[in-house]
Amino acid sequence: MRLKQWGVGMVCCAALLLTACRVVDLDENGKPIIPADPNARVSFENQTPQQIAQQTWNERVQTAAQSHALDASTLASQAKSLPPGKSESVFVRLSGKVERVEISSEREKKLVMRVNGAPLTVQTGPVIRGNAIRDAAGFKFEDFTNQVQFAQLSRAYNREAAKHLPPVDESWTGKPVTLLAALTLKEGEMTDAAALDLKQEAQ
Repeated sequence: MRLKQWGVGMVCCAALLLTACRVVDLDENGKPIIPADPNARVSFENQTPQQIAQQTWNERVQTAAQSHALDASTLASQAKSLPPGKSESVFVRLSGKVERVEISSEREKKLVMRVNGAPLTVQTGPVIRGNAIRDAAGFKFEDFTNQVQFAQLSRAYNREAAKHLPPVDESWTGKPVTLLAALTLKEGEMTDAAALDLKQEAQ
C-alpha cells in the first residue's frame, strides 16, 4: 500500500514539475527565457559602444534633450552656480543668428552663434569631438565594468548625432537658427558644444 502511495506521489511531483516548466517561455533555440529582474542593475558589459549608443539614443539623448534642455537664461545661471574647478554637461535649446561658419575640412564643420553675449562654437559634424553628449545623457564612469566602453561611448554618440544633422556650409552665415545641443560648462565657459538638432528659421 505504501509503495503504491509512493508511486502516486512521484507521479504528482512529476506533473507539478512539468506544469511549472510550462510557464517559462522558450527562445528560438529551445532555451528557457528567464525574465529580467526589474531591480537588477543595467549592464552594458557585452555590448559595443555603437550598440549602446544606438539602443539608448532616443531615450537618453533625444527625449531627454527635448524635455530638459536649458534656455539661454537658465544656461547663464547654471554656469554661474558651478563651483570653481567643476564642470557639467547639459542639454540646451537656443535660438539666434549664425555669425560665421568654420570649415576645417569636409569632415569638421562648426557654426558660431552668440549666446548671452558670448560666442558659442557648435560642432555639426561629420566629426564631433568631446564628451558633452555622453555626460549630458547622465552616463557615469561607474556604470560600466568595461571602462574602455565608457571612453568609446562618447565617439559612438558623436557619430550618432552627426547622422541626424543637415549639411552645413557658408550659406548658413547670417541665417537665424534653432539649435538643440549638448555642451560642457567649465569655469564659466561653454565648450565641446555638439549639435543634436539644427534648423534654419524664416527671416
